[in-house]
Amino acid sequence: MLSTVKKTIRYRIAGINNGNGLNEEAAAKLKKAGSHTTEGCLEMLDTSAEGLSAEQAAIHLRRYGVNEVQHEKAPSWFRQLVAAFINPFIGILLIIAIISLIMDVWTAAPGEQDYKTVVMVGVMVMVSALLRFFQEYRSNRAAEQLKGMVKTTATVLRKDSGKQETDISHIVPGDIIFLSAGDMIPADCRILHSKDLFVSQAMLTGESLPVEKNHQPVPFVPGASPLDLENICFMGTNVVSGAATAIVINTGNQTYFGSLSKSIVGNRAETSFDKGVNKVSYLLIRFMLIMVPLIFIINGLVKGDWMEALLFAIAVAVGLTPEMLPMIVTANLAKGAVTMSKRKVIVKRLNAIQNIGAMDVFCTDKTGTLTLDKIVLERHLNIFGEDDEEVLKWAYLNSYHQTGLKSLLDLAVLEHVELHDYLRVEEHFQKIDEIPFDFQRRRMSVVLNQQNGKHLLICKGAVEEMLALCSQAFLPGADKDLHIERDAIVPMDAAMRERILHTSRKLNEEGLRVLLVAIREFEPREITYSVADEKDLVLTGFIGFLDPAKPSAKASIEALQQLGVAVKVLTGDNDIVTRKICRDVGISFDRVILGAELDKLTDDQLREQIDEVAVLAKLSPLQKARVVRVLQSKGHTVGFMGDGINDAAALRDADVGISVDTAVDIAKESADIILLEKDLMVLRKGVIYGRRTFGNIIKYIKMTASSNFGNMFSMLGASAFLPFLPMLPVQLLVQNLLYDISQVSIPWDKMDEDFLQTPRKWDAAGIQRFMLWIGPISSIFDYATFGLMFWIFKANSPAHQSLFQSGWFIEGLLSQTLIVHMIRTRQIPFVQSWAAAPVVALTSLIMLIGIILPFSPFATVLKLEPLPFSYFPWLIAILTGYCVLTQLVKKWYIRKFAEWL
Repeated sequence: MLSTVKKTIRYRIAGINNGNGLNEEAAAKLKKAGSHTTEGCLEMLDTSAEGLSAEQAAIHLRRYGVNEVQHEKAPSWFRQLVAAFINPFIGILLIIAIISLIMDVWTAAPGEQDYKTVVMVGVMVMVSALLRFFQEYRSNRAAEQLKGMVKTTATVLRKDSGKQETDISHIVPGDIIFLSAGDMIPADCRILHSKDLFVSQAMLTGESLPVEKNHQPVPFVPGASPLDLENICFMGTNVVSGAATAIVINTGNQTYFGSLSKSIVGNRAETSFDKGVNKVSYLLIRFMLIMVPLIFIINGLVKGDWMEALLFAIAVAVGLTPEMLPMIVTANLAKGAVTMSKRKVIVKRLNAIQNIGAMDVFCTDKTGTLTLDKIVLERHLNIFGEDDEEVLKWAYLNSYHQTGLKSLLDLAVLEHVELHDYLRVEEHFQKIDEIPFDFQRRRMSVVLNQQNGKHLLICKGAVEEMLALCSQAFLPGADKDLHIERDAIVPMDAAMRERILHTSRKLNEEGLRVLLVAIREFEPREITYSVADEKDLVLTGFIGFLDPAKPSAKASIEALQQLGVAVKVLTGDNDIVTRKICRDVGISFDRVILGAELDKLTDDQLREQIDEVAVLAKLSPLQKARVVRVLQSKGHTVGFMGDGINDAAALRDADVGISVDTAVDIAKESADIILLEKDLMVLRKGVIYGRRTFGNIIKYIKMTASSNFGNMFSMLGASAFLPFLPMLPVQLLVQNLLYDISQVSIPWDKMDEDFLQTPRKWDAAGIQRFMLWIGPISSIFDYATFGLMFWIFKANSPAHQSLFQSGWFIEGLLSQTLIVHMIRTRQIPFVQSWAAAPVVALTSLIMLIGIILPFSPFATVLKLEPLPFSYFPWLIAILTGYCVLTQLVKKWYIRKFAEWL
């Protein structure tokens, strides 16, 4: 038993990932199975044509494990709640609350316990953390509900019981399974027998069109990708048409799907938001660790009361801590999430809102994002390459009368329903026979009885195969009507053949899949028609198919580019189709890097070239993720949009991963944002909202950092020269609380239009510079207030300290609150730019409360006293001077540093 367990573990973790994300052992096994005959495959997997016995299946299940892939689930509500409290500022506040609890409560004399600091700090911590928790928990629940995972079964052949429906988790290597149209392939398997099998691999490779699969052995090529093997089907892909019997090779995490799934489980990379917040947090913490001890020591030495100095230092620490930052950030992000949910966007991780605003490179998959994810008949041309309705009519008759499951190409032809009544397809054309499609011929034909009694064979298929069967071609009629008699028929000579091939190549270069349509008329006969009758055909023309660009894609790409976001296409599809779509949607490119070329480049070489390359095609999933990481290493904030398993690793590594509700589960699990509609215009709104959100966050940080720095600068000077504290700890806390309340309305503020036009990122150095230049301006007017109170109003002794403290309390609060309006815009506040109504209302209310407080019943509790009315003209002069100087310094600062917020 122990050896079986060891063997299982070894099997599960063995292998090093190759460039495609599949581990080497699993890839080698697929290639080996692909090169074997049917008998060789059965022998290799210890099974038989009748399937595994129940006993063998049980042994294989123990050895290889259940057929399930690892995937990431939303953390439990408790983990999400704990994570909401993990934030550097919340940590500082909790330390301050603990110190205050010890100093003001536990060690205080009976009856002198003071809970104000503890309660105030505790409330701020709880509001901030709970707001974040509720928003993220709600979004994660919405995302979980979107998955709607259901039990899936497969038809398995077992030796004891014959054909049976089995839960796909119990399928094991060696099982014989049956596949038919509409089935999801439950594991990586090798085709043993097939008939007209087409499989959609779009979720793995990004290719729009289904690929043909057959049972023929494929010679072993050491460097080839398993995805190119025509006799191997992969877990998670689905059968579009046809039927097959297959043998299971790999299950669970050993499958291609499972290897990719496993590669994206674990800790996520730090995003632009995380790095930015951490840098800013540590900048402010470092600043605090210098200033607070300095103020404590100066006060202790000057006043001689070390206990009072410690209480004052704690109050200063609270004042210096932007304790509202987590709440302001969360409130901004939560408001953004709610607004975006109304626009059919689910935000799973709140930080993604700021990241989408900072995004300067947007990488997108092609299929379904830039394209309709639907094959349409794009062109129907005669032999001269001109649009011709007659060719469409022949194609329609062929597609309409074929039986069995219609291919995506047939469905595209049948979209032209307007022809149905016009041609009277059932009345004028009765089906007599059909020669179905097969992989060797790569064509199919229907035989119809016409009104004139003659039989009409209409054949469509691949260009080379069809051209070999055509001996003549129609010269198109001027009226483009459906007829045979009146159109001239010319021999198919070498020049004509070359023209046909040239037109076909040209259409291929435009990204179209091209088929030829040809006809042949027969006299009525009784015998059935066969492949032998598909000769001496008359070529009518070409039909070209494409998964076309979405009508909205070009305008959306243009809108993102105008917002300073570079758009790059990362696709698994071929470069010809990708070039065509990129041209259609307005993505300009000089060169295309293919997956094979990418593998030859080192990260340094790719880093040098990546900014100049807009299109990368034939990429494996891990190559997409590598491109994202290289862009991030150059300092870009990268967004990635995709919906397949091949996009999951890149979605996870990007700063903001965007998916859609129709995406595979693993892609939705990896994404930060889920769109309920595949519309890039929604993204444009998201980018603008992200920038507005970031702008409001950065406003708060710069306001608070510069204001706090100015206050501490003032405190430092006052502490050194005054014979009493310039402000009592309780006054400092109340002033700080009122100022913080005035900031609560910031999430509702507007941003200047110019701010929204370019990507915005965290810049700790910029914040430090802003703080050092703008902060001391308030200190100039604080010192003016000190001089006013000290010399004019004679509040220059401990007996009159209450008057001094009241004077600075009002001036400090009003100047701090006014700075909100000065800093929020590059323009002149109240003249060129007004804040949003909630901001104006709340800041006005706080200023009014600050002025009234010394005259209110609360004055005695706070040890404030009413100020003489002669103080207020001086106050107006000081505040006016402060606003004018700040505006002048602002203009100079913008000129010198070319930035403001």
